[in-house]
Amino acid sequence: MTFLRAVACIALLGFSTPVLAQGTQVAFGAIQQDTSAPIEVSADELNVDQKTGAATFTGNVVIGQGAMRLSAARVLVIYREDEAGIQSLEATGGVTLASGNDAAEAQRADYDIDSGVIVMTGDVLMAQGRSALSADRMSVNLDDGTARMQGRVKTILQTGNN
Repeated sequence: MTFLRAVACIALLGFSTPVLAQGTQVAFGAIQQDTSAPIEVSADELNVDQKTGAATFTGNVVIGQGAMRLSAARVLVIYREDEAGIQSLEATGGVTLASGNDAAEAQRADYDIDSGVIVMTGDVLMAQGRSALSADRMSVNLDDGTARMQGRVKTILQTGNN
């Protein structure tokens, strides 16, 4: 169990009554993300497939774009066919996304560069200070700094005195 997941589980168990819903919109990150900023990648290994135009980074992968950081065990980078540049990223294996004081974990994250949207799936857990939300799926819109949680959303609402 990762540190973020352990802290969030304690927060979910230690406070008031849970609220369950099928979908909710929340803020994510301290600022809007510049989706046109360069993407920096570091990893233990890189494999490039010239036929498909894909690159696979494995082992301690860390991706940075502006103030956002994404880490995972494996990231597949898919390049555009007709243009220079990256079309999308597919991250798997212990994915963590951090922006400002907000952080989220999931089994998988798909980042569409053109739309500026990251979709995280599989046991999604988002921590925002003392608050935590869990869901099956989270879509983060980097252009406006919002996230949408879907599929058995669970959170704890603080009353202000806790």
